[in-house]
Amino acid sequence: GPRWPMRAAVQTEHGVYEVDLEEGLVLELDEGARLDVASVETGLPLVVAAVRSGATVIAVVERRPPLAISNDACRTWREAGGGLPPGRSVAIADDDPDLVVYAARNRLYLSRDGGRFWTALALELPEIEAVAWLP
Repeated sequence: GPRWPMRAAVQTEHGVYEVDLEEGLVLELDEGARLDVASVETGLPLVVAAVRSGATVIAVVERRPPLAISNDACRTWREAGGGLPPGRSVAIADDDPDLVVYAARNRLYLSRDGGRFWTALALELPEIEAVAWLP
């Protein structure tokens, strides 16, 4: 089931913000921090960022729609995120591959169904460089 609170670390040009994704609130800012976000090799062109959780791989790509999702470890792909703006980063929750957070230039989007439907957080942030789930 859903965890509480659902928190993400968001690296921006001003430092790393800790964000409560349920409430759309900034909890704190660490100005000196950097996220260590490993990118996954997908074999796809135009990849901005890619993450993996088990057999699920989600790639942010420089085209429309801006997401490619694989549920079989990069063997087959489907397009997703038709309504989303161009992306910077994406993260899959470790314990629930249906929970995905997507970062555009200064907005975050949350999916609870593996990337089919997305909700925009009202929160606006400085220019986003990377996003990661917090345990």
